[in-house]
Amino acid sequence: MFGLAVRFTLKDEDSASGFDALVAETLPQIRESEPGTLVYAVHTVEDKPLQRYFYELYRDRAAFDAHEQQPHVKRFLDARGQYLASVEVDFLTAQDAKGVTG
Repeated sequence: MFGLAVRFTLKDEDSASGFDALVAETLPQIRESEPGTLVYAVHTVEDKPLQRYFYELYRDRAAFDAHEQQPHVKRFLDARGQYLASVEVDFLTAQDAKGVTG
């Protein structure tokens, strides 16, 4: 399996609303059209209203690469910058897990 954790820090409350709307448009398409995307979880962060945390788990690196090429993901990647103060990405290699299989 191949995964990543992404922390987005948003500019302000209006940016948070816009970002959340963009995510709400994108996530159903990920669910419906990406069989290699095993987990795509979007979180708010307690006591940090301008942060969002994504945890993404893919069957393998090829599934992640396929995800990145989807039109809905390209639209998300192009549009998200207007809302962001910063973004931090950590690429992960799963060693063991409960609840997911690759």
